[in-house]
Amino acid sequence: MKKTKYFITLCCLISALSAQAEAWIRINQVGYLPKSKKVAVFMSDEKSRLGDFSLVDATNGKIVKRFSSVKEVPKFGKMKSVFRLDFSTFQSTGNYYLKCGKYKSPVFPIGTRIYDGTADVLLNYMRFQRCGYNPFLKDSCHVHDGYIVYHPTKTGQKIDVRGGWHDASDYLQYTTTSANAIYQMMFAYQQNPKSFKDEHDAAGLPGANGIPDIVDEIKWGLDWLNRMNPDKGEMYNQIADDRDHANFRKPTEDKVDYGYGPGLGRPVYFCTGKPQVRGPFTNATTGIASTAGKFASCFSLGAEILKPFYPEFARQIGAKADNAWQFGAANPGNCQTASVKSPYIYEEENWTDDMELASAQLYKVTKDKKYLSAALEYGRKEPVTPWMGADSARHYQWYPFMNMGHYLLANIDGDARVSKEFIRKLRTGIENVYQKGKDSPFLVGVPFIWCSNNLVTAMITQCRLYRELTGDLRYEEMESSLVDWLLGCNPWGTSMIIDFPKNGDFPSKPHAAITAMGGGNPTGGLVDGPVYQNIFKSLRGVVLTDGETYDQFQPDEMVYHDCVGDYSSNEPTMDGTASLTYPFSSLQADGAKQEMELRK
Repeated sequence: MKKTKYFITLCCLISALSAQAEAWIRINQVGYLPKSKKVAVFMSDEKSRLGDFSLVDATNGKIVKRFSSVKEVPKFGKMKSVFRLDFSTFQSTGNYYLKCGKYKSPVFPIGTRIYDGTADVLLNYMRFQRCGYNPFLKDSCHVHDGYIVYHPTKTGQKIDVRGGWHDASDYLQYTTTSANAIYQMMFAYQQNPKSFKDEHDAAGLPGANGIPDIVDEIKWGLDWLNRMNPDKGEMYNQIADDRDHANFRKPTEDKVDYGYGPGLGRPVYFCTGKPQVRGPFTNATTGIASTAGKFASCFSLGAEILKPFYPEFARQIGAKADNAWQFGAANPGNCQTASVKSPYIYEEENWTDDMELASAQLYKVTKDKKYLSAALEYGRKEPVTPWMGADSARHYQWYPFMNMGHYLLANIDGDARVSKEFIRKLRTGIENVYQKGKDSPFLVGVPFIWCSNNLVTAMITQCRLYRELTGDLRYEEMESSLVDWLLGCNPWGTSMIIDFPKNGDFPSKPHAAITAMGGGNPTGGLVDGPVYQNIFKSLRGVVLTDGETYDQFQPDEMVYHDCVGDYSSNEPTMDGTASLTYPFSSLQADGAKQEMELRK
């Protein structure tokens, strides 16, 4: 009798536990192009069996197709069962959801126009980040910048370096990240000019001016970069430092005193090629080439991009490109940023990638063989960007996160040997990341260091460029999964872009001053993304003001929080956002191409 009661009690307990089991289907919330890879992820906090799944028409609730293309992958965090659901073969447009037993995914579209305007959404954030005149606030900030530091003869002198963009949710400005952002946007426009609208003027205010909005943003950045390199051999790497990190405030109300009076000017760091202040430490600067190379590549490509719109300015910066290149060649080494109070800086350690891109870009414009020879020499010194395949890296240690110089050499005209060599280099980096992520439910093999979403964006770009160069589709699913990761097919089921897509789940409480002050969200900003648990726990000043969000979805090794107090995973960054303009504009171009094909 006791055994029977025990058995009944046990059965009831198992039944109760099973009833409490939950499962989720993660999808790309923007949707899927008809001819694209389409893979969702089913995850359950209890052991489950899944043999098939259904695609359901959201307009009438009818099943349109059943699929058996289910792949079980290892358990992930608290999820005891995880499956990849491949429905790539379905190409009909419409609004759908996936169904696995009683569980349903959010509704999503399949269509050719789903990515239209997505790259322009990102430009909202770039305008939001403008320093000088800010169109979001309709007011100007940091109009007294700045005062030179570290120059052998000009220290203490005033220099006009107004403009550019604030780096993230603080108000620092760096050549390192700004130049990369400019180049990425120029590349996006060069490759996909039809993907960008003209709805704002040069000041960033609503109203067309006959110039695509991305070109307005490029010009804004290049104006500032030009001021940061006022003369041959005179380059500046940074405006302000971590004394900025005082409190949340509007940039127009920034009264931090750097020794020149409250709000009356900020330090402008001259590139010395030698270590500079880092509180009780110094940074690890060894040269100037990492910064000079960025100036050179931006000036060279910028002269091409802006020539139809600003011919005189284009001529001016084009003439500076070779000077910057020569300065970098004469001062090899990396140029790091500086801090005063905290240990956090951009610890860029590599520099040959910057000089490779500068050399390759100048060769593309001039056809001068000296640049090609230099590009090959620099490119062979760093065959693969070192984070690709690594378990970890220091903050911005290997930057930019994707070597565009490799692509220019892989795409070179008239030299098949060089092209093949650099295609191999691109493929090796991708393969390294693929091997790290092939057993992940989401095929994400990047190290989850600070700003991991920027690494994801870089790998999307490298995968796409490699695929277009070669026609090799072996990494197509990973490329698609990385895009999906940023748009909701991740453990947390959230997009990583603020306020986007509008009908989806996205960061609503980002680490941003305007948000903390109740002024809304910086729409379009790509947030940092998940970080390793050990990084999150080691950072100073991270506060989960809203408690632990997404607790049941946090994987074992990493965390993400939609929380104002978490600057490690939920702070938008200017360079990451700018770097996403190429993938999104390319997806819009893909949609236009597929629409034409489907009409035939």
